[in-house]
Amino acid sequence: MTSVATPIELLLALLDEAYDRQSWHGTNLRGSLRGITAAQADWRPAPRRHSVRDIALHAAYWKYAVRRRLTRDPRGSFAVKGSNWFPRDPARTWAHELALLGLEHKSLRAAVAALAPADLDRPLLRNGRTAGYLVRGIAAHDLYHAGQIQLLKRLQKRSR
Repeated sequence: MTSVATPIELLLALLDEAYDRQSWHGTNLRGSLRGITAAQADWRPAPRRHSVRDIALHAAYWKYAVRRRLTRDPRGSFAVKGSNWFPRDPARTWAHELALLGLEHKSLRAAVAALAPADLDRPLLRNGRTAGYLVRGIAAHDLYHAGQIQLLKRLQKRSR
């Protein structure tokens, strides 16, 4: 007899498959970043277009933002000053930004694991959207940007 996963277990599996676990859809976010050098991460397909580095830091920020809403932590504690899209700071290395993404994923995952099933239906946004909605959304966000990074890698190869 097999056991049925709880809603929290299903959300954790969704988060993990979108970020760093094997899944049927192909490359996840962490996999799309594997092997990218700092120079490759900084490449832009055109002026004012996002780089892989921009996208990785953006993904880390939104993992933080969802976790903050789930835990009701105050704003302003993200490791990088600003929100959403961040200007390039030479003081931050590519390795540091990848580590930050991993840390934010781990922290988000812990916040989701600490939820009670009833918390999933708790409204967290002014429009009534729930904790479950936000967790599903951040997993989809990872997958969207994984595809975007895969496209940037192909475009960069063509531009050489």
